[in-house]
Amino acid sequence: MDTPYTANSADTADTADTAELLLPRSQQANERLHAMIPGGAHTYAKGDDQYPENLAPVISHGRGAHVWDVDGNRYVEYGSGLRSVSLGHAHPRVTEAVRRELDRGSNFVRPSIVEVEAAERFLATVPTAEMVKFAKNGSDATTAAVRLARAATGRPLVALCADHPFFSTDDWFIGTTPMSAGIPAATTDLTVTFPYGDLAATEELLTRHHDEVACLILEPATHSEPPPGYLAGLRELADRHGCVLVFDEMITGLRWSEAGAQGLYGVVPDLSTFGKALGNGFAVSALAGRRELMERGGLRHTGERVFLLSTTHGAETHSLAAAMAVLDTYVEEGVTARLHALGERLAAGVRDAADAMGVGDHIVVRGRASNLVFATLDENLRPSQEYRTLFLRRLLAGGVLAPSFVVSSALDDADIDHTVDVVAQACAVYRKALDGGDPTPWQGGRPVKPVFRRSV
Repeated sequence: MDTPYTANSADTADTADTAELLLPRSQQANERLHAMIPGGAHTYAKGDDQYPENLAPVISHGRGAHVWDVDGNRYVEYGSGLRSVSLGHAHPRVTEAVRRELDRGSNFVRPSIVEVEAAERFLATVPTAEMVKFAKNGSDATTAAVRLARAATGRPLVALCADHPFFSTDDWFIGTTPMSAGIPAATTDLTVTFPYGDLAATEELLTRHHDEVACLILEPATHSEPPPGYLAGLRELADRHGCVLVFDEMITGLRWSEAGAQGLYGVVPDLSTFGKALGNGFAVSALAGRRELMERGGLRHTGERVFLLSTTHGAETHSLAAAMAVLDTYVEEGVTARLHALGERLAAGVRDAADAMGVGDHIVVRGRASNLVFATLDENLRPSQEYRTLFLRRLLAGGVLAPSFVVSSALDDADIDHTVDVVAQACAVYRKALDGGDPTPWQGGRPVKPVFRRSV
């Protein structure tokens, strides 16, 4: 069944004055997932605890900006693949590039010519980098950057930006989160933090840990623009204190500009990591940077060898072919500009709808137009998981799957218009909950939960 933009719902004009979305097949599939897969998903951010109770769709397939669940419902999807599918699902140019490689083999005992072509294409698109090495996930790339920085400087400490949510599944980062179980304190003690946008605090950290900090690692931009001069100031601090500057461009890469945030803001890091949008859903990431540093993981230097990145599947040809097609599409079709235009239209529509319903101070759209998120605030303007649950529930009932408002280029005006209409309906319910001082009747069960928490 293909039900445009709607869910398999039945009206229940009860105290909640809302339509009840029913997902029996998805619920059954979620039970099967939990029986075999810890957490019921292979990424915690995809867990059913991130969605209203019994309303976590299990996806059957996707095309463009739409996905279908196993119950037959069609949704307009945002944040596709945790921001990785920025061109839309099954993008023809990408799938055709992959299809051409299918009969040519995927992995060999020596490098494929595809590795040469993919590296050339990447470095042409990100000219601030001089060498690149591919892997399958962002964690491998960021951890390789940390290892390389430690090897190059001979220093033990990693300084990461405390205001950014995620850098790696590896111990050097996870030890700093509430889910640090299983990570020795000795490992956690080797990671220190600095606040985003505060050069004075970062300099104080570097002075306090004189000649101990191997690298500063951060996302160059997130939900707000970097303060004027901030990234250039970090560049100067890193140079003066002899540490490596690492930009995690997993999200900003391609979405900010084809060359990432470094290409947009004109500040060149020593190392940078790319992923997510790079493969449009295919598994590929990249560590890129200055030749002097990167070559320490190679064979053409006289120093001690660094085990940089060595992955069996890092050069799998299908994903590299996908990456090349993505890079070509972005450059030739102006995808980054389209993402910004779509995001600006969506943000304006959501803000107008919220203002019209009197909840403009409570449903807040934030971030660069190509990477929009939203906050749900309670009657005291504090972040609220309960109100987020209410909001997500109404979006799902209207056929909008939106853990964020991160756009893909496959969206069209009709998708945006529909999303804004559904948001307006959700805002009307939100207003009723605020007036009553209690969102519980509209939650439909337990509230959604943050990913990083110490207990279940």
